[in-house]
Amino acid sequence: MRTVIVDKIASVAHHLNLSREIRVSDRIPCEEGVLVAVEVLNSKTTYNTLELTSGRMAKIRRGDVIVGALGHRKALFGYSGHLPTQLTPGDVVQILNLGGVLGVCDSANPDYGQPFDCRVLGTVLHFPYLGERIGVPARMGIGKLAEAPPLETHGIPVVALAGTSMDAGKTAAASAIIGRFRHYGLVVDGFKATGVALRRDVLAMEDAGARNTLLFSDFGIVATTAANGPALTRTLLTRLAGEKPDVIVFELGDGLLGAYGVDAILRDPAIRQALTCTVLCANDPVAAWGGVKLLREEFDIEPAVVTGPATDNQVGIDIIRDRLGVAAVNALANGAELGDLLQTQLGLPIRRSNQEALA
Repeated sequence: MRTVIVDKIASVAHHLNLSREIRVSDRIPCEEGVLVAVEVLNSKTTYNTLELTSGRMAKIRRGDVIVGALGHRKALFGYSGHLPTQLTPGDVVQILNLGGVLGVCDSANPDYGQPFDCRVLGTVLHFPYLGERIGVPARMGIGKLAEAPPLETHGIPVVALAGTSMDAGKTAAASAIIGRFRHYGLVVDGFKATGVALRRDVLAMEDAGARNTLLFSDFGIVATTAANGPALTRTLLTRLAGEKPDVIVFELGDGLLGAYGVDAILRDPAIRQALTCTVLCANDPVAAWGGVKLLREEFDIEPAVVTGPATDNQVGIDIIRDRLGVAAVNALANGAELGDLLQTQLGLPIRRSNQEALA
């Protein structure tokens, strides 16, 4: 055990309240969610920031010592990589995402350049035994995920946002919906069910007015898969429903076709039954057509509305409405209209007068 002074602590470690002076061990368990300290070996001018435990984004520089979590990533855009099978101090890993996931990069998007290389310093230790200097490997999350968790929403309406891909406008739409619901005096809770560990999206939900938020990484999951996605979604829905909000809004990160388990979640009968309405976010009219087709034919889900870049102007909106028979509203330009449409479809109460709600 030795002492290391760190410069930046990634948001994957936000549950542990680590200080800048940490203890590390040379024995490194290569398991998802284990926190390690690394030294950055190169400089970058793109994709060169890290989300800190505070939620702020900070630039990474050569020589920085940071704390991140071991894991994998299978992203359509950005870096993809796997969990290393063996590590010792001095080995090199890469930063795979903005949240501080560390692994061995297998594929890099040319728009982002090569990832940061990092020299492994050791496993971060924490000391859970009061009065004893017995350190154990620190891990992300507040608890472990149950293998077969029950699902109970207590009849609370649930709005799910699914996308045709990454960067399809899901978080912007979720924030617009949450913000509009809050103008009606409703208590809204939100979560993100799939993706790779990064708190940015649930923080945006909080900024929009969500009372409580959760993220899959709260349960020690660095990146979701088809194997853990349904259990995570059941757990997150049940946890937030237990807080008795008026409505739950959640985002399915990545796309309907992807490696993060969105399809497995939508195939789960209990989860599908719990969804009161589904919003599809699409990048263009063809993506909207494919997304609606997948939802209808693969998952037996009729989308309530299409939003995202496909609705950035009236041409796309008209195509979606005419060709697909689905409502289309742009979340950025007409967020209030999007929220009003869903409020009407869900039959949610208005706890303030219309005059107050529209102010």
